[in-house]
Amino acid sequence: MRKFLVLLISATESWASSSCPKTTTENLMKKILSLFLTMLMFTLSIKTFAADEDPNLQLIKARQGEMELRTYSVMPLFGMAKGEIPYNSEQAVILANNLKLLMELDISGAWAQGTGKDKYPGKTHSLPEIWSTYPKVAEAGLAYDVAIEELAAEAGNGLGALRSKIGSVGDSCKGCHDDFREKE
Repeated sequence: MRKFLVLLISATESWASSSCPKTTTENLMKKILSLFLTMLMFTLSIKTFAADEDPNLQLIKARQGEMELRTYSVMPLFGMAKGEIPYNSEQAVILANNLKLLMELDISGAWAQGTGKDKYPGKTHSLPEIWSTYPKVAEAGLAYDVAIEELAAEAGNGLGALRSKIGSVGDSCKGCHDDFREKE
């Protein structure tokens, strides 16, 4: 494809500078046509290269990104609850509300059937049981939602309140990961 583009660009540049009678309008039109053809080929080549990537890999990357955002917010909360990080009520509220906000994202399309580790080994840890045992995974998701709602309501009310709710969050994460995520 790259050779084709180089050849096309060279040909259009050569054509635009050919020894045809030159008028200002004719020269301008040739340059515009040359630019248009170059841009068209560039656009087509981008679509061709983009089509080379499996669209399911984009779905996998999207859900992994969402999980990274969850991790970013939940790990400091676990650290506070364990005493590894000093408890900070303002930060705890922000982090818990981040988790609550992430629940509002509808990334259900990123969980398309056929995007598990059986089809994409090394790209995802998602087990095919997500789809073969559905709606079990949805039940685990609901338990997570409840745990996050309860955490968000209590996270800023002191270390004891955080500790009383963070365990449910961990359990709900574990409930999904134990059954639907490849063990590392």
